[in-house]
Amino acid sequence: MNTEQLMTLAVNKNGFVFDPENGISYTVNETGLFILQKLQSGVTKEEIINCLTEEYEVNPKNAESDLDHFMAMLKALSLIED
Repeated sequence: MNTEQLMTLAVNKNGFVFDPENGISYTVNETGLFILQKLQSGVTKEEIINCLTEEYEVNPKNAESDLDHFMAMLKALSLIED
């Protein structure tokens, strides 16, 4: 997975995300912001799942499903590549 595009995003603590390359802005909820910040810091998928289960009341299976859904959204927005 190539997350290079994510490194260029400007993200604030309220979940406002700005892509300076194309001028498009996005908003993410608290969980999306948590995942996005982890991805930008280079944390692996498995580590993010562990972090999600520690931060939120969610089991590993649901955390992985939520992460997969969020990653699919990022891919659809061309913010990550396979």
